[in-house]
Amino acid sequence: MRGDGMAAEVDAWSVVTATTRTDIDEDDEDLNDGEVNGNGTPQVKVLHEARIKAKAKRRLRRNSSRDPARESVPESGEPGTDTNSSKGKLNDRKSRSGKGRGLPKKGGAGGKGVWGAAGVIYDYEEPDAHDPNYDDAVQGDTVYGTMVPELDESALQNTVTPIVKEYFEHGDGHEVAALLQELNLGKRKHEVPSLAVSLALEGKASHRELTSRLLSDLLGKVLTADDVAKAFDRMLKDLPDLILDTPEAPQVLGQFIARAVADDVLPSNFLEGYKGKVDCDHARAALDRAAILLSMKRGVGLDNVWGVGGGQRPVKHLIREMNFILKEFLLSGEQAEAEHCLRDLEVPHFHHELVYEAVVMVLESTGSTAAKMVKLLKMLWESGLITLDQMNRGFQRVFDELPDINLDVPLAHTILEKFLDLCFQEAVITKQLRDSCPSRGRKRFVSEGDGGRVKE
Repeated sequence: MRGDGMAAEVDAWSVVTATTRTDIDEDDEDLNDGEVNGNGTPQVKVLHEARIKAKAKRRLRRNSSRDPARESVPESGEPGTDTNSSKGKLNDRKSRSGKGRGLPKKGGAGGKGVWGAAGVIYDYEEPDAHDPNYDDAVQGDTVYGTMVPELDESALQNTVTPIVKEYFEHGDGHEVAALLQELNLGKRKHEVPSLAVSLALEGKASHRELTSRLLSDLLGKVLTADDVAKAFDRMLKDLPDLILDTPEAPQVLGQFIARAVADDVLPSNFLEGYKGKVDCDHARAALDRAAILLSMKRGVGLDNVWGVGGGQRPVKHLIREMNFILKEFLLSGEQAEAEHCLRDLEVPHFHHELVYEAVVMVLESTGSTAAKMVKLLKMLWESGLITLDQMNRGFQRVFDELPDINLDVPLAHTILEKFLDLCFQEAVITKQLRDSCPSRGRKRFVSEGDGGRVKE
């Protein structure tokens, strides 16, 4: 009985082995024929069965990865579908929460980068200039704006200082306004008048006059009344430092304030805001100076508070100043004072007028006038105040007007020749200039009965 049962089991395993023989690879072929036919031990049979099941599982995994829709074979050996496999859920559009009808989201018209549902018409949208696909040639003209950075304190000083110094040369306030409008001054506009006044404090009277005019030209274009008031308020606080370079800074700043109020650059109540609030003696002196000037009539004390400097003066005024300097010199004999007065006029291009007036005074006067004028011209020549060109132009003007001068001064030719010799001896003029003096014309008649006919 036991032999018959063993034979039956062997026959069953032979059938299973025959059906799965085609699915066994080369690894299973090393089994000998005795083990397959039932001649092996039970342990060998169990191992062989485990190998067959493992091989079947590997084939199942390999087939399911290639074709998820392919039917999988369960461990029992029966064909079927693995509903728990993640591969089988790839095409499942049903809601995992159990809600919804299983339709595509938004009807297939939503999502990123899609064209939308069929038949939908969209409104026109303005193109975005920040879009990487934006084409200005297709979309229209592109307007580019220039961004000017705001100047800091050091950059403003380095930029505005040359502009103000150049303004002292040409005196065109409109050009300065145009240059400043190109800068981004930001909240530092009040530093422009402060810087201009500080430069004028160290300059001449003509520079101060030009600075007062500049403040009027910049008002409304670059500056406001509040900016100018803030600038003067700052300078009043900085007076202790300004005095170190300009001892007369309080008086000069007071004149600037008075002139600004008179020109309507500062509000009329500017001084009233400081009553009883000033502790600095220098600031109080400046405000007192401005109050005194404002109490005077504008036509007398403020319009010409700095005088009329340089080439801004009328020619007649300059001629009167030249005559006054020469007459004062003839009375006092102070050469240094005459030089100082001539420098204060600030008209180096008009010094030939002094030479002309000096020579005419010599021709119209007698005594020691010629010797004094020679000494004055020599001193001005050696100091470099009167250049060679200005000296020659002054004498040449006398040469050109000598016929008219001779009508009032019959001995003008003789006096001029002697004066030229003295100037040449003192190295005031060149030999060429002395020789260019016109010779005295002489009219000689043939006889008394010729009717005044000039001898040829």
